[in-house]
Amino acid sequence: MADNRSKLQLIMILFSTILFLAFSTMLCAAGADLTDVNKIVDNANRVAYYQGTDGKARVNMTIYDSQGRTRERRLTILRWDQPDTQGTGGDDYCGGQKIFAYFDRPADVNKTVFLVWKNLDKDDDRWMYLPALDLVKRISSTDKRTSFVGSNFYYEDVSGRNINDDTHELTKTTNDYYVLKNTPKNPDLVEFSYFEMWIHKQSFTVVKTDYYDKENKKYRTYEAVSVENIQGFPTVTKAKMTDLKSGGYTILEYSDVKYNTGITEDIFTERYLKRPPREYLK
Repeated sequence: MADNRSKLQLIMILFSTILFLAFSTMLCAAGADLTDVNKIVDNANRVAYYQGTDGKARVNMTIYDSQGRTRERRLTILRWDQPDTQGTGGDDYCGGQKIFAYFDRPADVNKTVFLVWKNLDKDDDRWMYLPALDLVKRISSTDKRTSFVGSNFYYEDVSGRNINDDTHELTKTTNDYYVLKNTPKNPDLVEFSYFEMWIHKQSFTVVKTDYYDKENKKYRTYEAVSVENIQGFPTVTKAKMTDLKSGGYTILEYSDVKYNTGITEDIFTERYLKRPPREYLK
């Protein structure tokens, strides 16, 4: 009996120790906020632009003016990442990427294509195919902070801003968010003085971005209105960009979102601007 009691006491001690260690680990994990701002930025950039090896989404765009009048756009966005720089959670995912955006509605923008080659060591290459003129237009680096097809989103919002173009500062950490201040390294090249981002701590989704002008007045706001888990990836399915000066805003609604579809690199060329890859746009 004494031996049995000793064994029982030993088991209880071991069980209590395991529970204590597990509870301690949970507490440590809950309080283990990141302090490396570059790691936060890298994670947020991966979630926003580099999830999976490729991606596809149907996008409905609604543009509202200050009087509530609307214009509609519909497009399909295809994305391909270089195989050696795909997002794996490490530091090498933020690499080369290609984006193909094909418009099919309304009639005045039907067959318009926006093509982007994202580069690490230089400005991104951007083209726009205008079917009414049968013209391929190169979008210069000075135009990337201008309206994307008449919306409140800029070309750079669609393809993503290079994280190396700004200095990043972690200004606040709340229960749910990291708040970052991002200041351009070359302020003469952009219209803003800085922008603040609210990044969800668990998913690293950017849920809000406020842009401030040269007089430090907030003039533009991005919001992630709806976020869903798709194939294991946190995905913004509804986004809003507001021009606080004009009162206009644009809503983007994403549907039929898919990752790792097998999209090939060859479609992201000038040849396919005029002959879009129908098999990927269905």
